[in-house]
Amino acid sequence: MLYKLAQQEKFTPVKYFSIDRVFRNETLDATHLAEFHQIEGVVADYGLTLGDLMGVLHQFFTKLGITKLRFKPAYNPYTEPSMEVFSYHEGLKKWVEVGNSGVFRPEMLLPMGLPEDVSVIAWGLSLERPTMIKYGINNIRELVGHKVNLQMVYDSPICRLDS
Repeated sequence: MLYKLAQQEKFTPVKYFSIDRVFRNETLDATHLAEFHQIEGVVADYGLTLGDLMGVLHQFFTKLGITKLRFKPAYNPYTEPSMEVFSYHEGLKKWVEVGNSGVFRPEMLLPMGLPEDVSVIAWGLSLERPTMIKYGINNIRELVGHKVNLQMVYDSPICRLDS
């Protein structure tokens, strides 16, 4: 996707967004599933900074109704600076990681042919963990399979099941 962008005659800023299913060899517990949904985003533009990335993430979570956020420096091989995103879960009484993010390293972008003054910010966020936080669910396993609270689905303003 970024390589294809770099092949254009004239660079134009872009935003990419996707929601995908992820499979990991995880030990199942209250905050981990072997299969979950990941929200990914990439923005390429001139002069983007870590502050821009934090603003995008803050706005995204605020629109979900999640406002207690913390950003923690992290290591990712393709981005620098990088940070993990945490949100406070009232039911669990702790900060829960909800995603990872960063600014792509220039040595990743220049070989693709992107202009030197173009920055790329990116993030990968869990969909299930913010759902737990928003709806006060203490165990992530209640969001899958036969344990799903269907009344919560019916009552959600985002779900339109009426005829």
